[in-house]
Amino acid sequence: MQRGTNLGRLGGYNQAVILDAIRRAHEGVARVELVELTGLSPQTISNVVRRLVDEGLVREDRKAVSGPGKPRTLLKLEVSSRFAIGIHLDPALMTLVMLRLDGEVVASARHEMPVVGQPDRTVEAMADRVRELIAETGVAREKILGIGVAAPGPIDEPRGIVVGPPMLHGWERVSLREPLHKLTGLPVLLDKDVTAAAVAELWASERTTPENFAFIYLGTGLGAGVVLQGEVLRGSSNNIGEIGHYPTQLEVPECYCGRRNCVGMALAFRTLIQQGIDAGLFPQDQDLSGLAETTAAVSRLCMMAKDGRPEAVQICDRAAGQLGAAVAHVANLLDVERIIFGGPLWDGLVDFALPRLRREIQDRFVAHAIHGVVVEGSGLGHQVGALGGACLVLDHALSPKASGLLLGSRT
Repeated sequence: MQRGTNLGRLGGYNQAVILDAIRRAHEGVARVELVELTGLSPQTISNVVRRLVDEGLVREDRKAVSGPGKPRTLLKLEVSSRFAIGIHLDPALMTLVMLRLDGEVVASARHEMPVVGQPDRTVEAMADRVRELIAETGVAREKILGIGVAAPGPIDEPRGIVVGPPMLHGWERVSLREPLHKLTGLPVLLDKDVTAAAVAELWASERTTPENFAFIYLGTGLGAGVVLQGEVLRGSSNNIGEIGHYPTQLEVPECYCGRRNCVGMALAFRTLIQQGIDAGLFPQDQDLSGLAETTAAVSRLCMMAKDGRPEAVQICDRAAGQLGAAVAHVANLLDVERIIFGGPLWDGLVDFALPRLRREIQDRFVAHAIHGVVVEGSGLGHQVGALGGACLVLDHALSPKASGLLLGSRT
């Protein structure tokens, strides 16, 4: 975990360091232990803890006896003192969650996306769904830290806009952050969905040592979120992780980039469904009119593979091999310790695809004589994008960063 500084001008950073330490101590932590964990002076700990208690973010819990001397008062996070809302904009679905300070889900909802070619209606729908979620929970608005939006890339994060996501036609330059802030009155953060998913995984981790992993997102698109030494990487323009254009050796339908060997197209819903049609798994007139229909068809294909249908097994096994080869390049490039798969499509694939992906990645991992690479599925389910959106807000508020803390930077 991060260490603090006793310089007064970084009081906001110290507050985040202490909050992070208290958050991770599920059974509570005493002030003297915070001194050891954070490297801060007892006076700094006392001052910051007093302010956190006054603001209702931390409470003094039970007494604990350990050896001679006075019993220690344990501090715990007041988990219901603040909340965060996350929204994941998938081309087919809009998913919302509300989280407590400890990352527990308070409420969630899923809605079909409005007419894709009318982004203004989407922003209005987002604001309406946020209001409904707040009304459902009865949470006071002043307790809500903000809204985190996880959107398909590319994004222009400084301006708060999405810039022509391939699956969202008509979204050439669509502002999300400012209009959503105006409609809801809440602070809004925007990030790529794959990066937000990596934030969610990092937030959910119980590890105290720095994390090194790549999160591979499988949904209507393919992407990678990256965490190295416990820090989420975003790239120079916040658009890291576009691995869908890694080349595959098989010819696939033409990608929007103009090439016919992009692994993202090998795994695209329409590609897999057409292979299913050619194999007789789907009728020739299979409905491919919208994302909802193609998503449902791919889910059926995954279920057929899971049930052992030979034609479906062949299609899904080939796709898993192509995916594994591409992700092995990610593992070698970043020298990570873990590869985590997740996203809306993953739950249907996990039982069938995970063993093949493990073999493919580990066989191709160059540094295997030095350390292995763990290949696993996310435990966060299909809501990982929305959870990541909310975790963006919690991470901004509670994680040790020298600037930009939502909870303020008073000394």
